[in-house]
Amino acid sequence: MSNPATPLRPEAFEGIRINTPAVERRAASLPTRRSLKKDHQAAWLLNAVRCIDLTTLAGDDTPDRVARLCAKARQPIQADLLEAMGVSGLTTGAVCVYPTMVAPARRALGSSGIPVASVATGFPAGLMPLHLRLAEIRYAVDQGADEIDIVITRAYVLRGEWSALYDELRAMREACGTARMKAILATGDLKSLENVARASHVAMQAGADWIKTSTGKEGVNATLPVSLVMCRTIRDHYAQTGHKVGFKPAGGLRTAKDAISWQVLMAEELGRDWLRPDLFRIGASSLLGDIERQISHHVTGRYAAAHRQAIA
Repeated sequence: MSNPATPLRPEAFEGIRINTPAVERRAASLPTRRSLKKDHQAAWLLNAVRCIDLTTLAGDDTPDRVARLCAKARQPIQADLLEAMGVSGLTTGAVCVYPTMVAPARRALGSSGIPVASVATGFPAGLMPLHLRLAEIRYAVDQGADEIDIVITRAYVLRGEWSALYDELRAMREACGTARMKAILATGDLKSLENVARASHVAMQAGADWIKTSTGKEGVNATLPVSLVMCRTIRDHYAQTGHKVGFKPAGGLRTAKDAISWQVLMAEELGRDWLRPDLFRIGASSLLGDIERQISHHVTGRYAAAHRQAIA
């Protein structure tokens, strides 16, 4: 279900003040708040798999590479390991590619039901004329993208130009049509947690279906303190409007421990509803390999050699 836009309401965010040390203390406590062992840990890791946007965003991407990625999305964990755990039908949440790779991804995924997400709007910097960014969205949708990951103009946030940011996001939301929109805030470029919170509110008011931390290309990408702030803005937006917006951390999540830490964040701050792929995604390329390695250890008692795991 898409997030319907609301009029811009600066009063909802302009007065935000954030106690950064308190946020950092709360974020530091999250990885230790739940002791997950054996079957419980495995269940949380399998849930993380179904929330992954399995991603390739390289300059040398080819249809063959994308097809290989899609094969991994369809069978993210070795079949014998899943069979031993009594699990079937597990896939990743989506495959995320550049617009020119959407059609190859759509062909490779066939009738699997796995969504194709495409970055757009001059990813990762977004420093293109708006009409070209909107054209790129429409191209990706025409190619078959189900979801569009857009980037915002960071300068609007840094200058406090909230109306300009809202208008830009509304135009992008309209260009997405029936495709769902993830608004990438590039939080590492926004300089303060207050700016992160304010940009999150504007994106949700403009109709973003998910708010996303990063492109993965900034110097600092997803962190737990930034993610905590964004989750609390989602909670505030839900309280104000009754509409649920999803969250996507991206960049820097590489280990199974990271996957669990961010799920604990979702459970603690937003509740169990936000542990589903329609409201939680993890942008990752290397994370899946470590999760599969941990699942292998859970089933067999030993870690698999790297050459035994299909490369994503």
